[in-house]
Amino acid sequence: MNWATGLLLFTATIVGMEGFAYVAHRWLMHGPGWFLHESHHRARQGNWELNDLYAAIFAVPSIVLLLGGVQLGWWPGFAWIGAGIAAYGAIYFGFHDIIVHKRLNHRYLPKSAYMKRIIQAHRLHHVVETKHGTVSFGFLWAPKPDELKAELKRRDRAGVRAPVRSADLPVD
Repeated sequence: MNWATGLLLFTATIVGMEGFAYVAHRWLMHGPGWFLHESHHRARQGNWELNDLYAAIFAVPSIVLLLGGVQLGWWPGFAWIGAGIAAYGAIYFGFHDIIVHKRLNHRYLPKSAYMKRIIQAHRLHHVVETKHGTVSFGFLWAPKPDELKAELKRRDRAGVRAPVRSADLPVD
C-alpha cells in the first residue's frame, strides 16, 4: 500500500473515531455501560476510576488491527486504521484526561476559541451527575456552550449537581 493511501486511511480513521466516540459515549457509556462510566461523573478517589477500563476496551481493536496489518499478513490498510484508532486515543487522552480533567498537573490555559469551546462543553457535560439528561457527548467537536446551557435549562436542569457552597468545602 502506498503512503498516500495509508495516510488517507489514518486521517479518515481519526475523523471517524470522533463519530464512534460520540455514539459510544451517548448510547453505551450513558446506557448499559453506565456501571463503569458513572465513576467518571463522581469525584475521583485516587488516580483511577472504573471508567478507565474503557481505554483498555477500546484499545483492543487498535492492537488487533496493528498486529494483523503488520505481522499477520492481513491487508496493510488494517495497520493504518489501527494506528488511526491509537492516534485518536492519544489525542483523547491529551485533551480529556490531561487538559480537561488535569490528571497530570499542568498550567495550560486555553487561549483559542476552539479549545475554550470544547473544554466548556465538556464541563457542561459533567454538571449532570445522572445517566440521563446530560449534553455534549463529543470530544473534539462540541456545540456552542450557549446552546448546551439552553438545552440544560429546557430540561429544567434535571440531574444537574447542586452548586458547592463554601461552607461545604473542606478546611485545610
